Amino acid sequence: MDHFQIINGVLHVEDVPLPRIADEVGTPVYVYSQATLVRHAQVFRDALLNAGVDNPHIAFAIKANPNLGVLRVLAKEGYGADVVSGGELTRAMAAGIAPEDIVFSGVGKTAEEMVQGLKSGIGQFNIESEEEGRELAAFAETMGLRATAALRVNPDVDAKTHGKISTGKAENKFGVAYDRAAGIYGRLAHLPGLEMRGLAIHIGSQMSSLEPLEAAIGKLGALIRDVRASGNNVTHADLGGGLGVPYQRDAVLPPPDDYGAMVARATKGWDVRLMFEPGRVICGNAGVLLTRVIRVKASASNTPFVIVDAAMNDLARPALYDAWHDFDAVAPTGQTGAAHIVGPVCETGDTFAMGREIDTVAANDLAVFRTAGAYGATMASTYNSRGLVPEVLVSGDRFAVVAERIMPATILDAEHVPDWLD
Repeated sequence: MDHFQIINGVLHVEDVPLPRIADEVGTPVYVYSQATLVRHAQVFRDALLNAGVDNPHIAFAIKANPNLGVLRVLAKEGYGADVVSGGELTRAMAAGIAPEDIVFSGVGKTAEEMVQGLKSGIGQFNIESEEEGRELAAFAETMGLRATAALRVNPDVDAKTHGKISTGKAENKFGVAYDRAAGIYGRLAHLPGLEMRGLAIHIGSQMSSLEPLEAAIGKLGALIRDVRASGNNVTHADLGGGLGVPYQRDAVLPPPDDYGAMVARATKGWDVRLMFEPGRVICGNAGVLLTRVIRVKASASNTPFVIVDAAMNDLARPALYDAWHDFDAVAPTGQTGAAHIVGPVCETGDTFAMGREIDTVAANDLAVFRTAGAYGATMASTYNSRGLVPEVLVSGDRFAVVAERIMPATILDAEHVPDWLD
């Protein structure tokens, strides 16, 4: 469920009509519903608790949506943060997330980022390789600290998702090889700068079935037994994230209650604190990209091009992954027709849909790309010297701009011509 509804013929976000935001902020613009964020955060947590998962640690995957307003909402819901860069760590703390609730993941942590995490007192590093673990241990020892850590394992399980967001197969860059993990864990556990406490997996994103995840959890359970049998301690298990959201209205995905029941069943008897890193399942359906139709252009195939002011630099997923986002008129008339939906960027790849049946729209009409709250603004760029898209957070009948539109002139001011070209 989300809080985007037609009221008196016009699409609203909670109690705010979208035309009001378009008039005051302009388009394109991302719009997030606070009530939806809160509800999704509560539903995910309740699904675990109701299934009998005791005291789960839930760390929102900041890469999905790093906006400070969004993070503050989730911090108030008791969520920690899963970060993959020093910048995300800074954002998490700026949003009020306690350092001890932050997990630092990511395959390419730099020396500066490790030191930043140590100085900040974060709760856990998810180590991606033996080499990384030894570097982290050395930094921690030099600083007179012990880094609390888990070892990320690659279970070689196919998440059955898009190849570019699959992370748990042997050929993927993430984690250590499953058959080497117990040995690596044991060696790292003996380093004075590390406090090895757990194992972690994350096999992919936008998963539409629980079966791959249950298989990966099963392999993790066996590994926990092997590590303990070698005399090493395991008190935490990070199961990652990856649950999918319905980008298409008729898509059927596992409900949170089924996920919670599967986790409780698959981890029974582990005697660990379970950790989770949900991302898009929390924020995906909490946002839309509001856009305005520039014009409708005839085509040789008699299927018109609907040219909108949002582009691939604002919402990259369709160009990157051939991803689907439902496209709806803000003030639908009930008429529909086939159209190609495209943006103004000078790339054929700046295409959101081809030959799709959509609400009939005309020049200057407003429309939305649905389920745009995850991997939307965070992946935006300034390609074609376009500005960076703004973001708005709605709460009831109020809204606030939580990320300003960064205009091309502002971006230009950050560039400099060397004196030898004057």
